[in-house]
Amino acid sequence: MGKLNRGNWAYALLLFCAATTIPSLAQTFTTMHSFDGTDGALPYAGLVQASDGDLYGTTEAFGASSYGTVFKITPSGKLTTLHSFDGTDGAYPYAGLTQAINGNLYGTTYEGGTDNDGTVFKITSSGRLTTLHSFDGRDGSRSTAGLIQATNGDLYGTTLYGGTSGGGAVFKITPGGKLTTLHSFCCNPYAGLVQAADGNLYGTTEAGGANGYGAVFKITPSGKLTTLHSFRYGLGYDPTAGLVQATDGNFYGTTYEGGSHHLRNGTVFKITPSGKLTTLVNFDVTDGSYPDAELVQATDGNLYGTTLEGGANDYGTVFKITPSGTLTTVYSFCSKSACADGAFPAAGLIQATNGTFYGTTEDGGANNLGTVFSLSVGLGPFVKTQPTSGKVGAAVKILGTDLTGTTSVTFNGTAAVFKVVSPSSINATVPESATTGEVDVTTPNGTLKSNVVFRLRK
Repeated sequence: MGKLNRGNWAYALLLFCAATTIPSLAQTFTTMHSFDGTDGALPYAGLVQASDGDLYGTTEAFGASSYGTVFKITPSGKLTTLHSFDGTDGAYPYAGLTQAINGNLYGTTYEGGTDNDGTVFKITSSGRLTTLHSFDGRDGSRSTAGLIQATNGDLYGTTLYGGTSGGGAVFKITPGGKLTTLHSFCCNPYAGLVQAADGNLYGTTEAGGANGYGAVFKITPSGKLTTLHSFRYGLGYDPTAGLVQATDGNFYGTTYEGGSHHLRNGTVFKITPSGKLTTLVNFDVTDGSYPDAELVQATDGNLYGTTLEGGANDYGTVFKITPSGTLTTVYSFCSKSACADGAFPAAGLIQATNGTFYGTTEDGGANNLGTVFSLSVGLGPFVKTQPTSGKVGAAVKILGTDLTGTTSVTFNGTAAVFKVVSPSSINATVPESATTGEVDVTTPNGTLKSNVVFRLRK
């Protein structure tokens, strides 16, 4: 379980502003699926909600050929294995997926491909997989991170190793498969990137920086890199997770180790776009330890995340933290007999458009091979846009729940032309005179608001 450089993969093999008239629900935790090996095992990465309303993810091992799988699972818990990797088309997908504007899902594998240095692939929602690129070491090797689609339409990601310096790389790849290495590191970027409101990409390295304990960096879409902060031993270091930009404009992230407590169980931090860092939380085991995944800002404005270990049973937690730093433990794993609810959540959470959080544990469950779970904390449904920015006249997908019968779509109060494609998807056009602001969708059940503002670009 946990980080690759801890040798835990082999060990594991052995063992906002959303509002609605719809009433909220009480907190409920549900184990949706326990993996049994035939359908995959050890889901190290998180999930993504696609435009069809289903959730998609990967398992890092087993499946038909023992090299990992891609799966989908409905919000009600029905799981389908879409693809089992065989080595030639990739092996051991440690990272999650992202859905591009064209509707396809994109991801990476840690090994496999032509040179066994990993791959970039695309897969349709029906399971047809295409290998877009096989890394050869010089252009990167062994990605542990997922991809993001930037506003220019290209996909961006990182590799843990390879590149001209051997310490990993930042790359971009077109949806058709043309890859360009933008920057080569000497310090191993473990996590993926986030594109900020300023158009630049931000990320972390788990090592390197001025002190050798990791860094936060900014890189332009064309490849110019700036180090914003260098971590130092003790007060939070070894950031293995990526960043999230919150509605206040700041970035939030975690360090896997360090902090003020003597066991140094990791931290949560805030960092401004200019690089001023503030430590918000020092984990002390009782409230979690070793946060290994990125955070998500939910529609209540708070940030939610997971710790790999710690909590009431020392098998990991789900936590909530306010932007000012007040932390609450929401759930402690292995609260059920034999860890039937899962153990060691290595991945972060997503908040689906029904308001519920979904995630994975890489251990535990009925077969001790990992789980998919849901966690409702009483937040209502909302809508989200793909992309989250665009020009007047641009086509935008709006994802949500129970969208049939929608009567109005507005961009910051300006009515838009739209078409309901399915109960979970609307196609809309950014209207003339639209300005930056929230997107509202009026349905028979009430008005749903976007989880983040839609930014108008010139």
